[in-house]
Amino acid sequence: MAVSRSWMCAVVLAALTSLGTTVPATASSSGEPFVHVQCHGTESVTYHPGVTFRARKVDITTDGRFGSCADSQGKVTSGSYGERFTVFAGCNDLLDGFEDRRTFTWSTGDTSVMKATGTSTAVAGQVVTTIKGTVTQGRFRGRTVVQVVTVPQPELVRCLTTGLTGATGVTTLAIT
Repeated sequence: MAVSRSWMCAVVLAALTSLGTTVPATASSSGEPFVHVQCHGTESVTYHPGVTFRARKVDITTDGRFGSCADSQGKVTSGSYGERFTVFAGCNDLLDGFEDRRTFTWSTGDTSVMKATGTSTAVAGQVVTTIKGTVTQGRFRGRTVVQVVTVPQPELVRCLTTGLTGATGVTTLAIT
């Protein structure tokens, strides 16, 4: 039995909607909503040396893992990314906007490179970072990406002493 692409998209959307997932959508050529990839996972971030109220150079390492991905083509089931960079920051200015290149490695073995901008806000003891961009190389080239990372910061009192050294939170990714 041949399965149409629009039918598969509808099934993926219905499954994600039934799980309570918000899915950004764009219109396909047939006018139906189209989501290419939707992923859920975790991101861990470490700061070295720890971030204090006194601004200084800090090495930041991110390790992201998408344990669950729904791909409209049924191929990508998981993914990961990681970065290492240095910023001049303190606890008071850790939320500045940024530009980034992020490389996602998929369960299929191929990659997507995203050119992105991001902003962060502090909300109820957590840092919520929204990253938006376009895939410039590899799988999903030309597609729009939105990633949201929510990392709790329960030990902000450390900004007064040895510094905030890391945290782990949840992340979602949509490629349309």
